[in-house]
Amino acid sequence: MTAQIAVLEHKESGARAQVLVSQGFNCFDWVAAVGDAKLPLLYAPEGFASGDHRPTSGGTPLLFPFPGRIEEGRYSFGGKDYELPAGDAFGNAIHGFVFNKPWRIVDQSESSVTAEFVGSQDAPETLDLWPSDYAIQAAYRLEADQLVLEVTCSNPGDSDLPYGLATHAYFSLPLDPGGDPEATVLHAPVDREWAMHDMIPTGDSEQNPVVDGLAAGMPLAGQQLDQPFRLAPSSSGEVVTSLKGGGVTLEQTCSDDFRCYVVYTPGHREAVCIEPYTCVPSPFGSEQRGVDTNLKILAPGESHSYTVTLHARAN
Repeated sequence: MTAQIAVLEHKESGARAQVLVSQGFNCFDWVAAVGDAKLPLLYAPEGFASGDHRPTSGGTPLLFPFPGRIEEGRYSFGGKDYELPAGDAFGNAIHGFVFNKPWRIVDQSESSVTAEFVGSQDAPETLDLWPSDYAIQAAYRLEADQLVLEVTCSNPGDSDLPYGLATHAYFSLPLDPGGDPEATVLHAPVDREWAMHDMIPTGDSEQNPVVDGLAAGMPLAGQQLDQPFRLAPSSSGEVVTSLKGGGVTLEQTCSDDFRCYVVYTPGHREAVCIEPYTCVPSPFGSEQRGVDTNLKILAPGESHSYTVTLHARAN
């Protein structure tokens, strides 16, 4: 299949972005204008634009209707049992249905693009795997020093739709060419780490030195992370995570609908992922054990919208 790419330009500043529409509507390239510099702030492996790489290995994968893993691909909802295909080495299902499939563009301008994905139209083979039909519409809007992602999740079906949403952006390291990637400081306002067994949250959580480090601002040197963390309560209704390094700050702002943050440091050390999740991974089992995972449920005809804003600036 030929790759379909949407190119966005902000001609006044020279900022640009590219979105791989044919593989998950993944924004894999963003060059921001920061002062006189043009900084590439998203990581993707060489040749990612071809669509031949693993879809979650770079850019900004969009994860829906479930982000992260579901234990052994099995879950129950509404009195019915479901089983999903395995997607990792432990036999768990992973990252939903929309990150690796073509989306449909519904609107486009010089500096923005909107696309949608509806289960019954774009992946009818998944309808027996989930309690309801599902729909997601996403729009990228490019500004000089910002990339704004607006997402609406909808239930076009006849039954309740349980869902979670996440973005899985790979932020390039170092932020400023010539800087030290290991000296980059990551800040995330979290207060607990969700305990894991075979990459599945157990429902327990703990406070530990990594949590304290993220909350205060932690250099990435020596850190090897792939863990979910609980968001600390926010009085503003917004959550801001940030990376600082080499004279550049990159902020990611979203609403406190995103209650869980996964921090992932790939082994190649060329990027770090700060992933806002609306729910804890594998939420169904934890919910049955009485753990509040913030699993969302939409009644037929309902929808909910989210915004994630990336902003780059000089320190």
